[in-house]
Amino acid sequence: MITDMTKGSPFKILIKFVIPLLLSMVFQQLYNLADSVIAGRFLGVDALAATGAAYPITVLFIAVATGASVGCSVVISQLFGAHDIVRMRTAVSTAVISLITLALTLTAIGEIACPALMQLISTPENIFEPTMVYLRIYIAGLLFLFLYNTATAIFNGLGDSRTPLYFLAFSTTFNVILDIFFVSKLNMGISGVAWATLIAQGISSLLAVVTLVRRLSRIHTAEKPKRFDRHLLGRMAMIAIPSICQQSFVSVGVFCVQGLVNPLGSNTVAGFSAALKVSTFAIMVMNALPNALSSFAAQNIGAQDIKRVRQGVRDCIIMSELVIGSIIVLFFVAGQPILQLFLGSSSNGTVISVGIEYLLIVAPFYPLVGIKNCCDRDRK
Repeated sequence: MITDMTKGSPFKILIKFVIPLLLSMVFQQLYNLADSVIAGRFLGVDALAATGAAYPITVLFIAVATGASVGCSVVISQLFGAHDIVRMRTAVSTAVISLITLALTLTAIGEIACPALMQLISTPENIFEPTMVYLRIYIAGLLFLFLYNTATAIFNGLGDSRTPLYFLAFSTTFNVILDIFFVSKLNMGISGVAWATLIAQGISSLLAVVTLVRRLSRIHTAEKPKRFDRHLLGRMAMIAIPSICQQSFVSVGVFCVQGLVNPLGSNTVAGFSAALKVSTFAIMVMNALPNALSSFAAQNIGAQDIKRVRQGVRDCIIMSELVIGSIIVLFFVAGQPILQLFLGSSSNGTVISVGIEYLLIVAPFYPLVGIKNCCDRDRK
């Protein structure tokens, strides 16, 4: 459902918009966690360590996909808020064409650079081969990752946060089913985990794109929109490039830290990787509100209502800090049971203690991250 965010109570609009977005973030992170949980419980500590060692490399690609989609979402939201429907539809097709090209380019680069990146972060020898297998399959599905992020960004830009939720719920459930089937029934090992992710993400992204095309075809305009506009691409790039850099700085930091952790052995890598996945889950859930603010602010900037934007920022910070407080309490109260989900009966003291130590150190800084993210979205 397309929503005009330039009218009505900012608080109520943000709440209504953010609930599906928050659930989408939860499903998206459950989707990312599924690989590690299935690998750890069914294949053991080394398999968990292998998916964890691959994670800093995968987040580099995710950072580009996420940052690029932010640029698309903001420009589309601004045009929609200004009721410039013809150029808005042109922006949609421009975004899709550009991000498909970017995805294919990164796929080629990733397949070539994968071994060198793994060596750069000192991937332990005993998990080097399974990590390579997982990464090559993951990188082969980058087009689906970009397609889904693009479609989601466009839906959010149009004020529709429910449709991406439905696709994520389907994709997450299907991914878990395929993970279990490929690993426990077909004995495909770590490659089964990777193929499950690729297939589930591929089907979900194609369904999202088809739904988007049908939804936009219902919006009729007197003037036929252009398929591609380099000026609109430039506007998107002006927003996307700083966003990609911002996302990438964090990802490069994770990449460098992983390089320091890897020489410490599989148990430490497994504990760090499990905790990092849990921490990333929390941070991405926290980002639901700033992402909602991004669409809200863009539409109201397009409508030239800056006072309304400021009110939205204040409301978003309050809601964000409430969510973050709940997450911090959860980590301190239930950190150990959460980490044990990754290992089941194969859990050991080193893996769990490393993970808990990591979570308890980073969690108190989440409130600052929440405020920063809200202010970042306000500037987009």
